[in-house]
Amino acid sequence: MNRLGFDVGGSSIKGAPVDLSTGELVRAPATVKTPQPATLMAVADAIDALAVQLDANGPVGLAVPSVVKGGVTWTAANIDASWIGAPAEAVIAKRLDRPITLLNDGDAAGMAEMQLGAGRGRRGLVMVLIFGTGIGSALFVDGKLLPNTELGHLEVSGVEAEQHASGRTRTAEKLDWRKWADRVNDVLATYQALFWPDLFIIGGGVTEHFASFSPLLQSRVEILPAKFRAHAGIVGAALAAGA
Repeated sequence: MNRLGFDVGGSSIKGAPVDLSTGELVRAPATVKTPQPATLMAVADAIDALAVQLDANGPVGLAVPSVVKGGVTWTAANIDASWIGAPAEAVIAKRLDRPITLLNDGDAAGMAEMQLGAGRGRRGLVMVLIFGTGIGSALFVDGKLLPNTELGHLEVSGVEAEQHASGRTRTAEKLDWRKWADRVNDVLATYQALFWPDLFIIGGGVTEHFASFSPLLQSRVEILPAKFRAHAGIVGAALAAGA
């Protein structure tokens, strides 16, 4: 069975049909730049256009950079403030005229990795970290998700973690892999001291270059690359829609 999954980021919106048995994308993702400003209605319009382009029927999963509770979005990281307190799931479902499952983007990526990826079968406390425009996070205890953790906003070295070491920060400040890895190590050390995880799973677009920076990472905790790399959010959103 296939389901359509979308991942809304600060710079782009990506979507693709996903094989729910394997997590593999059925076709290459369709992508559009995130509208600026990224209001709820502007993003809903962009997702609708992508859904038409993908020509996929049925329920849709949607990963967004926000705390999501009962279909309502309560924060707006790298999107417009119009999302805060909005019944976003109902609004987008009406725009697409089909059922929508809305969830936090870090949670979506984490679900993909825990169900079908690098964390499959792992017990204990697993922390999935997605380095992109920000730093998405998902926390699992014996395979059970603690939703909406948003650990990218914890303070590290005097600023939010995602301001210190996100993928966007690496690009904006033109950091080489060693300098960026040093900052990631700061983030991992902070999370390790607070949560004592048994495994870090590192995802996001930067994992396409995992071999370039992984030898530079230093942690007492085991570190694995995400199986689904930059597509984990799409996969997790589709899995949520198929649940």
